[in-house]
Amino acid sequence: MTKKAVKFTINGTVQGVFFRQFCKDKADELGLKGYVRNLESSNVEVLVEGDKEKIEEMYKILKQGPPHAQIRDLKPEEKKWSGEFKEFTIMRF
Repeated sequence: MTKKAVKFTINGTVQGVFFRQFCKDKADELGLKGYVRNLESSNVEVLVEGDKEKIEEMYKILKQGPPHAQIRDLKPEEKKWSGEFKEFTIMRF
């Protein structure tokens, strides 16, 4: 199993459409750890750690988004795996 960490920045209609809960549900299903949070720029940031294949699956899920979201841009950024996360959480401002 290849451990990996990726931070995604998602731009589009992603706040107020249950996007963070959608991310948490999908991350939990895939066994990924990390967080999702709204940014002041109206973007959403998702950091996931886990198996490389599961993160690639999460990427495809994030590109699609929940029903009322409109994803304009999805930027993945490789990060150093830390192993500091015990679960996937929704962070507040």
